[in-house]
Amino acid sequence: MNSEFIEALDQICKDKGIPKDTMFEAIEAALVSAYKKNYGTAQNVKVKMDRETGDVKVYAQKTVVENVYNDLLEISLEDAQKLSKKYQVGDVVDIEVTPKSFGRIAAQNAKQVVVQRIREAERGIVYEDFLSKESEIVTGIVERIERKNVLVDLGKAEATLTPNEQIPNEAYNHGDRIKVYIVEVKKTTKGPQILISRSHPGLVKRLFEMEVPELQQGIVEIRSISREPGSRTKMAVYTKDENVDPVGSCVGYKGARVQAVVNELKGEKIDIVKWSSKPQEFVTNALSPAKVLSIDIDEKEKIARVVVPDYQLSLAIGKEGQNVRLAAKLTGWKIDITSESASKS
Repeated sequence: MNSEFIEALDQICKDKGIPKDTMFEAIEAALVSAYKKNYGTAQNVKVKMDRETGDVKVYAQKTVVENVYNDLLEISLEDAQKLSKKYQVGDVVDIEVTPKSFGRIAAQNAKQVVVQRIREAERGIVYEDFLSKESEIVTGIVERIERKNVLVDLGKAEATLTPNEQIPNEAYNHGDRIKVYIVEVKKTTKGPQILISRSHPGLVKRLFEMEVPELQQGIVEIRSISREPGSRTKMAVYTKDENVDPVGSCVGYKGARVQAVVNELKGEKIDIVKWSSKPQEFVTNALSPAKVLSIDIDEKEKIARVVVPDYQLSLAIGKEGQNVRLAAKLTGWKIDITSESASKS
């Protein structure tokens, strides 16, 4: 060890944001293990590294006793006081036992610890970086596909897009640039585990926020989203500003804003409706594009009984019940739909 090592260590600590004392303590702990491995483990030892020069010294720690029964762990009061008159029974005496050949072992172990700490620090930086991006969109590049899992390069880290988080029937090819939603970031011993999604409703929300200035400015709010990935999404929007059309803001001139989101989602249909605090109004809007003739609200059971024109029944229910299912999820109400002729019979 030498001053050059200390200078390099100082720079590493500064660059990686690792406290210098933490690094020294880790190196000293590693050197204790290295000493015991190479020179026996019967005695208590500690290692001290000089913070200025990098010099390493090993000390056997012995307890001062009246009568010595184990000279590896104990020292007599008489012998201890030859070293210093201050020692009393029960004190611990440090006696230097640094082997001549220990320098090479120390250097090798110190290097291993430094490399390990750098790796840990870098993982910590990546973890904190992605933790701040939870519930946000990032752009990644498809690296490869393994057993239906899509591995995505996010720059500083790699994430896996599992089948459950993929858009059904969406193709992923090597080198594709895709936008993904960061669902959660977990800390693991192997570095951050980043859970990403293309099917999460949050992806739709963030895509609209990227396209619609009124959402970014808080003039328009997205109150709820219900989504069946790859097929259809319903989104309820609201504004306090009477001069702003929240639906029109999200649709954009000639549908440009909503079309940009649809393109990113590979053609997924998107219904944008006006949110309302009045259940009748909100449920009616949620069933769009179907027309509603009447609606009866059961507050206790939270059921909305809806009557629609006969020719609108299939539209209101939707293919395989999708329209009414998404409307129910969007509003939080159970929706029963009846045709006009059935309601009169």
